[in-house]
Amino acid sequence: MSTAAIAAVPAQLFASSAIAETKTAPPGAVLYDVPDDPTKVMGRALLEDGGYGTRSQFETAVRARADNPNDMTSWSYTPLADMKGNLTPSGLHYERHHGGIPAIDPAKHFLYVHGMVDEAKKFSIADILRLPSITRRYFIECSGNTYDEWAKPKGKNVQVTHGLLSTSEWTGVPFATFARHVGLKDDASWVLGEGADAAVMTRSIPLDKMLTDGLIAYGQNGEMIRPEQGYPLRLVVPGYEGNMMIKWLRRLQVSDRPFMTREETGRYTGLMPNGRARQFYYSMDAKSVITFPSGEMLLPKPGHYEIRGIAWSGRGRVQAVDISMDGGKNWIPARIDDTPEAMSSVRFSCPWFWDGKPAILQSRCIEDSGYVQPTRTELIRLRGDHFFYHYNAIQSWAVAADGSVSNVHV
Repeated sequence: MSTAAIAAVPAQLFASSAIAETKTAPPGAVLYDVPDDPTKVMGRALLEDGGYGTRSQFETAVRARADNPNDMTSWSYTPLADMKGNLTPSGLHYERHHGGIPAIDPAKHFLYVHGMVDEAKKFSIADILRLPSITRRYFIECSGNTYDEWAKPKGKNVQVTHGLLSTSEWTGVPFATFARHVGLKDDASWVLGEGADAAVMTRSIPLDKMLTDGLIAYGQNGEMIRPEQGYPLRLVVPGYEGNMMIKWLRRLQVSDRPFMTREETGRYTGLMPNGRARQFYYSMDAKSVITFPSGEMLLPKPGHYEIRGIAWSGRGRVQAVDISMDGGKNWIPARIDDTPEAMSSVRFSCPWFWDGKPAILQSRCIEDSGYVQPTRTELIRLRGDHFFYHYNAIQSWAVAADGSVSNVHV
């Protein structure tokens, strides 16, 4: 069935007509004349693009801007349905900014490591580039991803419902290396990360986590981190909420207690059903979403399709993904399409014959600890309906008899 699977025609396949009408290329592309027969004319010259490269003028996927009146403290969504493979292109990685995107000269940028250490030190970017580095694949998810779904189905498509998620290959120096350079006091137990943006973003992070896999990253997907992702340094804390991945990192202060900053008192806490706020919950729980078919898509006719999606867990590896075509009454295992890695996303797929009748498609992630992604009812029973952050309930897509797909709650 999977070899016979077909997909609805993606919208970008119609991009050629739109480009012809507007005479403009999509972002990241250059508009070229398209011959009727490319075998009859020479192509463009080597390095005509300036030496960096461009994408095809027929590819139109871009980040979507949040419906927010202030673009300085706003966010953009990754077009998950357009992703090929498991890595998000750097230019399509979601954004979340609290004070705009700073322009930083790496020659004038330093990382200070101080506090409860034997010897405080200042590291230049050149110093850091000389240190032994590692490369790892990790997802980053905003803790507010899917937050609009607590009350009612609001997001029209998967880019809006789940697009504050991206996976990259990060290169940098483990925090443990810096710890050896400065020495840690016996009572040290927390680290404050601080950014060099206008918001001076700060978060307290447990020292144990920093020593385990905290990464001072300067590379993303084979190149230096882009400005909107934290150039020249970003703190990567695998599996933790995205707000803790401090961008434009300039300072790490070691302490024996959390710093109780604005971002961990007035923000990024969760209101529980008993009226008390939950604080210092960091890991992003197991989650998944079907990206095809998903909201605002249209299946052209009954027949064979391949359900596709993404699953991830901030507490370990994705062990399995199940698929339901009847709103959770019955489940079957999906195929994991790449090798699961710790705190990284995976692609999954499952063949499906749509008979033309209404259906409700769901996916659920099972992590290697045995934790199973909850239903919406289970999640609200646990946290109430005013929690806001860390929404990881099973997503439901309703396929109507006419092939249209919409976001629903079941």
